[in-house]
Formats: sequence, C-alpha cells, structure tokens
Amino acid sequence: MWKKFSKPKEKKEFFEELIDLARVTRVVKWWRRMRFRATVVIWNRKWKVWLWVWKSWEVALAVQKAVADAKKTLLTFPIVNWTIAHSLKHKFKWAQLLLMPAWPWTWIISWWATRKIIDLMWVENILTKRFGSTNKLTNAQATMWALRVIAWRTKKEVKKDIKKEVKSDAKSEEKKDVKKEVSEKKETKK
Repeated sequence: MWKKFSKPKEKKEFFEELIDLARVTRVVKWWRRMRFRATVVIWNRKWKVWLWVWKSWEVALAVQKAVADAKKTLLTFPIVNWTIAHSLKHKFKWAQLLLMPAWPWTWIISWWATRKIIDLMWVENILTKRFGSTNKLTNAQATMWALRVIAWRTKKEVKKDIKKEVKSDAKSEEKKDVKKEVSEKKETKK
C-alpha cells in the first residue's frame, strides 16, 4: 500500500564516491573549531570524472558542496582497450605516482585512494605504484592530475595525427595534380 504513495526514485546524473572523510580542527582563541572535510569523486557514466574537497560543519553538507563544485570541472578521460593510453610518472606535492597500462586480465593493481578513482572509471587493467606520501587526499589529487596529463597528452597526439593525415592528403592531392599536368603536357606534345 505504501508503494502507491511513495515518489519514484530519480536516477542520479552523477555517481558519487566518498574517498575520505576527516574531522579537522582549527584552534581559535580559547577553543577548537571543528569541521568535517569530505573528499568526493564523481563520475557521470560517460567517461567524465573529477575529485573535489570541501569542509563544512556537517558531513552531508560537505559532501553536497563537494559534488556541486566537482560538477563544474569534469575531466573527459580516454580509455584504450580498458586501460590507459600510455605510462606516466607524475609528482604532486609529496606524492609521486607511476601509472602503467597493463595486459588484459591483469585487473587493477593499486593503492587505496588511487584504486577507488580508477575503479570508478571502468579502467580494468592498470598497474600503479606510489612513492612518497601515504596521505589519501594527496594521493587522490595526484591521481586526478596524472589522469589530466594523460588526457591532455592523448588529445595532443590525436591533433598531431589529424594534422599528419591532412598534410599527407594534401601532398597526395598535389602529387596527383602534378601527375595530371605532366600527362597532359605529354599528350599535348604528341
């Protein structure tokens, strides 16, 4: 009977994953001001992902604000054969990450924060190694910036390939035009 009157659940546009929830205090004139820091990764099921951090007095509010801000800056990430396009070593603050593409059926070999982000994106085969910091927040941010670098490099490579194809097409057309002119000259001489 209650099902008749309940509202149908709306399908969410973004899938949210809480990476880290920390209680943060700041000492202010005779007392401590306590807040919650939420680190959230969102994914829209269409290869767009981003991470955001927000602090608030309440946990729910911190998560909502982090999701709202993360929607503004989404990263479109290219996936090649269910892995990343190429290997990369990236440094962010004290965290260093090594991301490498892997063969099929390798699955995700990664540390906790990096694994959550990569698992969200449906990358099935990847090897990662972290050096330096063990902080979840720093490693999550390093992962996002490394993925941004990979996305940027692959876009740059695609643009180069397109330019090469256009140049090669133009050269082949020029060669055809030259061949036609040469054949026409030969025919006019005869």
